[in-house]
Amino acid sequence: MQRMTTSRIVCIRHGESTFNAHHRATGRDPGHIDARLSDLGHRQAAAAREALQRIPFELVVTSPLTRAIQTTIGIFSEHPAKPQMLVEVLHRECQESSCDVGRAASVLAKEFPDFDVRHLPEIWWHDADAVQARGWPVEPPHLFDERVAGFRDWLRARPETTIAVVGHSTFFYHLTGRWLANCEAMEIDLDVEPQLRAYG
Repeated sequence: MQRMTTSRIVCIRHGESTFNAHHRATGRDPGHIDARLSDLGHRQAAAAREALQRIPFELVVTSPLTRAIQTTIGIFSEHPAKPQMLVEVLHRECQESSCDVGRAASVLAKEFPDFDVRHLPEIWWHDADAVQARGWPVEPPHLFDERVAGFRDWLRARPETTIAVVGHSTFFYHLTGRWLANCEAMEIDLDVEPQLRAYG
C-alpha cells in the first residue's frame, strides 16, 4: 500500500438535483438521466462557496456526473487558491437510479469546456449488463466496492496536500461511513475504516 501524502481531504456532496427533488416529493424515480442541479441545488452550492474558499485547496476532483460538475463550478470557479480541477470516474455514484447513468464524454466536453475529460472513455458509467426492467443497468455491489477501494488508494497516491472531492451520497457513505446532506462538507481520514450499517 502506498503511503498517503495528502494531509487534508474534504468530501463535498453535490447540491440538490432535479432527481433528488422529485424523488423526495413522490418516492419515485423520475427517469432523469444524469440529473442536473435544481434551482435549490445551485443556491446550495453558492452558499457553500464562502466557507470553502478559506481552505487553500490544491486539487478539486469531481465526479463526471453533471450535478457534481455543476456543484464544482458553483463552489470553486472563483476560488482564491485557483486549484487544479480534475474529473475522475472512480468516485461516480453507485449506479442504482436513472440519475446515476452518465452522458458521453464528448457531450460533457461540449457542455463543460473548462473541464478536461479527454482521459475518460466515451461511455464511462456502468453499461456492461443487459438493461434492467427499470430501464437502466444496475451496478453489481462487488464492482462498486472495488471502485470505493480503488478511489481510496487513488487519493493516497496523490501528491497534493489539500484536496476537495465533489461527489455523491452513497459513494461517500461507503468511503466515510456517513451520509452527507446536499453540499455538506466532511473532512476525512483515509486511515480510518468506515463503520457501515448492515442491512437485511
